[in-house]
Amino acid sequence: MAKKTDKAEIIILETADDMPPMPASMGSMRVNKTASWRSIRPIILEDKCRRCMTCWKFCPEPAIYPTDPPTIDYDFCKGCGICINECPFDAITSEKEGK
Repeated sequence: MAKKTDKAEIIILETADDMPPMPASMGSMRVNKTASWRSIRPIILEDKCRRCMTCWKFCPEPAIYPTDPPTIDYDFCKGCGICINECPFDAITSEKEGK
């Protein structure tokens, strides 16, 4: 499994076994689009992202997809900021919703 590393190191996920465990809520909120009450919009900075998928692992909604780079489904993102706080590479920033 990919591990938290020094910020200068690039993490490479070669197989599905390298992915972190699935979030507990994966699929649990797929019918409830929760974006309508989001006040901040997280933005993944591709040039800083090291594809460690920590954001995907900690997202309490099925809002982040483990793509390369990870993508955010803004229909389901509540803007809780957990991904921003958990990213070990400071690769997620935010802007006020509605900009």
